[in-house]
Amino acid sequence: MTKLRIILHGKAAGDLRVRQAVRSLRRDGHGIGVRVTYEAGDAARMAQEAVEAARHGDVDVIVAGGGDGTVNEVFSAGLTARPPERCSFGILPLGTANDFARAAEIPVTDMTAALRLAAEGPAHVIDVGRINDRGFINVMTGGFGSRVTVETDPELKRHLGGLAYLLTGLSRFRELSSNSGRFRAEGFEWEGRFLALAIGNGRQAGGGIRLCPDALIDDGLLDLMILPELSPDKRLDAFGRLLSQGAVAIEELVIRVKSPWIDFTSDDVLHVNLDGEPMHTTQFHALCVRRALAVHLGSTALLAEGGGVTPSLPRTHRP
Repeated sequence: MTKLRIILHGKAAGDLRVRQAVRSLRRDGHGIGVRVTYEAGDAARMAQEAVEAARHGDVDVIVAGGGDGTVNEVFSAGLTARPPERCSFGILPLGTANDFARAAEIPVTDMTAALRLAAEGPAHVIDVGRINDRGFINVMTGGFGSRVTVETDPELKRHLGGLAYLLTGLSRFRELSSNSGRFRAEGFEWEGRFLALAIGNGRQAGGGIRLCPDALIDDGLLDLMILPELSPDKRLDAFGRLLSQGAVAIEELVIRVKSPWIDFTSDDVLHVNLDGEPMHTTQFHALCVRRALAVHLGSTALLAEGGGVTPSLPRTHRP
């Protein structure tokens, strides 16, 4: 029997798929407790409480039930609380984009299968990114792309999914402006004006836009992508291809580097988005925290070949 603690975003409290998933796994003998968020900060507090319960043997798997922002909050708070070795994490993908869950091959249309993966699937030890004092599991974006993510209407996202980001980006094209900045990484320095940047632990953001297509979540490295400033006649075509096809469509225009750390400084305020959560900054230090959390994932290309499975996460079996 696996003892799971689900931290469920309040908007999903009435989701029948979640109730069915919980009933199904309880019938199979798994123990499941559910905590529902009500206001800001609840998910982090509940994650810390779940880690404490794990120390006493009352929780085996902490499950983030929500979108990429909920995953970020639960996993980051769980990591800060220093979970015991036998405590792992899972995802019940209930957001609009579910970018990390999709890339991690977690079932996003079958909540019972997703919860079963958290209860019975292998746990892989993954890296976590940090920007200054904040964690991210998937991708940090900066510049115009992060503004598009924040400014896309939630109702449009609900009806159109990832296409909503493309439509918003193109509609705001006239507002597009570049940022200036200085980047440093291991064996790398670059300074200039840029339209967008991404730092990936994972690969995609904004509803399936593959910004860091070669990123791995267990290699100890972050993937930096910079799109330098373009002439006005090239901007629309480049952004259309970026938002619809991902960074591979404009590979000849972007700068890439892999590094365990990345520093950025600027005289301008940069719009940044961490797993869907906005922030503003003029400087940051990005760091890859290697082998930080054990997470239940599908058969995903995000993992380095042959790596990631925890040696053992024993469960308590009862008659």
